[in-house]
Amino acid sequence: MKEGVIRFLEGVGHAARFAGRALTQAVRPPYEPAETWRQLFELGVRSVPLIAAAGFAVGVVLSLHTRASLARFGAEALIPAGLAIALVRETGPLTAGLLLSGRIGAGIGAELGAMKVTEQIDALEALAVDSFRYLVVTRVVACIIALPILTTVMNFTGLLGGFTAEAAITGIGFEAYFRQAFYPIDFADLVPATLKTMVFGFIIGTVSSYLGINTTGGTEGVGRTATRSVVMSSIVLITTNVLLVRIIFFLFPQRE
Repeated sequence: MKEGVIRFLEGVGHAARFAGRALTQAVRPPYEPAETWRQLFELGVRSVPLIAAAGFAVGVVLSLHTRASLARFGAEALIPAGLAIALVRETGPLTAGLLLSGRIGAGIGAELGAMKVTEQIDALEALAVDSFRYLVVTRVVACIIALPILTTVMNFTGLLGGFTAEAAITGIGFEAYFRQAFYPIDFADLVPATLKTMVFGFIIGTVSSYLGINTTGGTEGVGRTATRSVVMSSIVLITTNVLLVRIIFFLFPQRE
């Protein structure tokens, strides 16, 4: 029991040091703009269809459930505003983070894991290439940039899904719906949510890269790494989200 706890704490310490190294190198030159843009395309642009479809579905479901609840009190007019607040503050960032921890986390873990077991990372080092900066930092930066953009896509498609559901039921117009939806939203809602998604991107990038770089066990190890990347990224993301929500409520008490 004691040895297991010690090994766990050692693993946490190594992961924290890995994350700190990734963060410091991300802001120090030299940079890898070409590889970062490539990762942005692979991790960000290719995730848009998934995020858009999921956001639309979430918007439809939330709208229908919200209508069922508010109809009891004759408050159907608040549905657009309620949906927008729920998406922007919490549902959009958390759902996008969990979806991307599955797609991006598994991809990064499997890719770096395969490079590790086939000794491609050692080959890069032999060619005098900083493998950590080239493989890890570029992916972490791409995740930090991509998450806020993809969350915005999810929020918009979620509102579009809510509008589709409401238009089918009540016939509300597009302009009227979005005017009601955006009326209660201000920067005190947008800024904390955007910063939170950047933290989510950092978590997904660092956790997946750390597990990928430390892959062992050949091809079977690559499969285990892909699975662990999804699970660990999701667990750390959810746990961190609880802390971030409390921090946001502390910094913006009027929004609680």
